[in-house]
Amino acid sequence: MKSLVLLWKEVAEEFATWCRTSTARDYKTVASRVDKEGESFLTLTLPAFGKQFERCLEKGLVEHTDFEGFKSRGPLPCFLGGFLAQIFDSETGEVLIDACPASVFAVRQLTLMFGKMELPCTEPRVRSAIRQYVDTDWDVKLASDVLSEESLSDFTRIAGLLFSDVLSHLDALCADGGKELRGRHGPGATADRRTSNGRLRIQQWPSRLERVFPYMEHALPSPSYWREMDDVDFPEPGAEQPVRVITVPKTLKAPRIIAIEPSHMQFMQQAILEPLVQALEAKVVPGNKRANLCFGMIGFTDQLPNRELAEKGSSDGTLATLDLSEASDRVSTVHVEALLRRFPHLREAVFATRTTHARVPGYGVFPLSKFASMGSALCFPVEAMVFLTLVMMGIEREQNSRLSRKDVLSLRGRVRVYGDDIVVPVSSVRHVICALEDFGFRVNSNKSFWTGRFRESCGGDYFDGEDVTPVRLKHMIPRSRADASGVQGLVAFRNLLYVRGLWSSAGYVDRLVGKVLPHYPAVAPTSPVLGRWSFSGYDTDRVHPTLHTPLVKGYVAKPRIPSDPLDDWPALLKFFLKRGFNPLQEGHLQRQGRPQVVDIKLGWKPPY
Repeated sequence: MKSLVLLWKEVAEEFATWCRTSTARDYKTVASRVDKEGESFLTLTLPAFGKQFERCLEKGLVEHTDFEGFKSRGPLPCFLGGFLAQIFDSETGEVLIDACPASVFAVRQLTLMFGKMELPCTEPRVRSAIRQYVDTDWDVKLASDVLSEESLSDFTRIAGLLFSDVLSHLDALCADGGKELRGRHGPGATADRRTSNGRLRIQQWPSRLERVFPYMEHALPSPSYWREMDDVDFPEPGAEQPVRVITVPKTLKAPRIIAIEPSHMQFMQQAILEPLVQALEAKVVPGNKRANLCFGMIGFTDQLPNRELAEKGSSDGTLATLDLSEASDRVSTVHVEALLRRFPHLREAVFATRTTHARVPGYGVFPLSKFASMGSALCFPVEAMVFLTLVMMGIEREQNSRLSRKDVLSLRGRVRVYGDDIVVPVSSVRHVICALEDFGFRVNSNKSFWTGRFRESCGGDYFDGEDVTPVRLKHMIPRSRADASGVQGLVAFRNLLYVRGLWSSAGYVDRLVGKVLPHYPAVAPTSPVLGRWSFSGYDTDRVHPTLHTPLVKGYVAKPRIPSDPLDDWPALLKFFLKRGFNPLQEGHLQRQGRPQVVDIKLGWKPPY
């Protein structure tokens, strides 16, 4: 904890220089409260202060009751008072017309810097998160049961307007056994605990999946291997393997809940995901000369457009940013049925690849009302389509007339959905929120902004057009190179501080890194070496003897790929499932999967 407090002090003093104030008393407050409260003050209390600060920016006012647990002088808290006085009026608490963006950045950096450290939660918090997962599924069922047919009909109509060309293309691909689709396995864990190469020998294929995507077409390299089907189990719906619900570290406040899919389901989910994302992000839908109506309004691979719109909204006040609570877990099967109602082949395919039950610690196996949890390959694109449809429903209600293609095109550049990060015109925000809540979703009021000069979307935070995104430390400060994640995280943290102009703080972190990395050169961001980014260029220690290119001596993170031998027909299937023309990784039939251990090795590498 002492090292984190000293780091906080260094960052605070640099911001004090920026904003011509003092943080001496603020440091004493932090040091004293960390002594009394421990790490929770840095990881829970300060982030709560930062979130309340954002709400004050949103409502344009600080009230006496806003910052509980901190002494105040007038409406403003004494803690970080030097910065707050440059943002809010000291007597009325109102946001100043000429509020200082640098001070906004300072308050957010000093309160949120340690808010997302990946530390394990206490057992009661883990149990609470799991109970919330189960309760949310019950809420989803109740919310779906009260949806009127009229609302669902409107939803289907608007979804057809937005996505008819894209979904018609996918519907054709899924017809006749989906012969043009190719499955894919990812490197993550699966419910059946198969290794990365081992899951290519698929030994379970639910009967409802077989009816839509025949095993022989998708899980074998060719029909000549039909005899391998003798070893395959084709379970009926009641005997299928459920998703395995687990928790992973997110913050000390609550863990992240993930539902790990069976490998055979994930395999065919990926088969649908690939062409779906490509079609949704394409300017022109494949096989269709007409422009993609939702182009630019929905995204899965690039967060920058959302950030640019958030910056615009913070500057001119025309755009709102919305965030949803438990977004993935509140998309129901009813929503997806309505979304795909007019596309029978795609609907059948999507539901054939959906796992219907979950095994939850402490609750056993129970049927799911939600469409899918985080962990399903189709969760992210399907939820984005549902949200964009509801956004348009809200805008249609605000205009009190049915949307046309021309109306939708006029909203390009003012509406965008990336997962549960939503940007909409401020004029429509109330109607959009109502549409979302009518369908059972919950808008996160703590992370949604539309009245003040602060906006937040896809990891980009802006005040009055200025970037005020904090740089976050995700791991504890490492004591040795054996803590590979900690070393990599600290170097990344230092480089982001440097890019944001906090050069003195970056220099302090350099001294911390230097204690565990004796060789710590200046490198370009593209270099594999763990080093310092610098606007002055990169170091060169010697020249390559044959290529005559610059080399630098430094440490490189080398993942240790687990042993995972593969042979026979699954090895042939792996070749046929390969994407692109690049060769597979050397030794991929012997070692494959996510590294269980990462080593940090000293060597000679390019500095760029």
